[in-house]
Amino acid sequence: MEEQLFQQRTDLSALSEAVISIRSEIGKIIVGQDEMVKLIIAALLADGHVLIEGVPGVAKTLTAKLVARSLNTGFSRVQFTPDLMPSDVLGTPVFNPREASFEFKRGPVFSNIVLVDEINRAPAKTQSALLEIMEERQASVDGKTYTMSAPFMVLATQNPVEQEGTYRLPEAQLDRFLFKIVVPYPSESEELAILTKFHQMGNASVNDVVRPVLNEQQINSLRQQIKNILMEEKLLQFIAKLIHQTRNHKSIYLGASPRASLAVMNASKAIAAMQGRDFVTPDDIREVVIPVLRHRIILAPDKEMEGITEDEVIKQIYQGMDVPR
Repeated sequence: MEEQLFQQRTDLSALSEAVISIRSEIGKIIVGQDEMVKLIIAALLADGHVLIEGVPGVAKTLTAKLVARSLNTGFSRVQFTPDLMPSDVLGTPVFNPREASFEFKRGPVFSNIVLVDEINRAPAKTQSALLEIMEERQASVDGKTYTMSAPFMVLATQNPVEQEGTYRLPEAQLDRFLFKIVVPYPSESEELAILTKFHQMGNASVNDVVRPVLNEQQINSLRQQIKNILMEEKLLQFIAKLIHQTRNHKSIYLGASPRASLAVMNASKAIAAMQGRDFVTPDDIREVVIPVLRHRIILAPDKEMEGITEDEVIKQIYQGMDVPR
């Protein structure tokens, strides 16, 4: 009876094939980093943005470019620098002498997949240009509103070590990222595999190796399927209780916002679908809760002095709760 009910629900075969295809294409170049690739694909399906943090050289930018390369959509890259102005990102009105009027010349942010490299290098004025775009998928310039075409996704990278010439991202902007992915160094065996792979590639271009496997219509269709993934009432209550705990925890100075609740729900739906299920389990929530919340909470100063991390506190909160079954 259960099998019959399961078969009558959402058919996720196309979604599963799409995920396998994207991973396969990225795997032609990237060794390891399975967690980063998985979360980026989940964010793409959940219509969210991603902040990728890691030291230089761990393939943050390359992975983001390859994800875009595996999609038959528009792609643009913006290298953030301290002298970058908002108009360099959004675009600017340009005078057309033939028409004797100003025309808006769109900036690089008007694309489908936008890679913002070293986002913490630009000052707050330029970073703020992304706020409306990331949340509302539109930009207001000179009193006119320009809508982004779907799908739209921002992949931003930042270096956590270098402090000179960097600007800390404000909480309002961090809250607009679905995930913050922390990229570790590869293991020794993975590093050897990287060397071997690139040695064997020789003069082959990365762009020639990876091919597009999904178009805009397919991505938008898969996103609709994600919205229809089932989630029981007890799991919604569990998410609400979890987020509420972050606002009343002794180790946390600033707790997560209601946007975080929605982020956990949408991300867990995407993870469930990627596993081939049309319903969410507590394990799906457990898998996304740290990357969803680590950038949305601020630790109490004394806990920060003790060297406690956001990840540890989130894990402690989750493990201290009664998980619904």
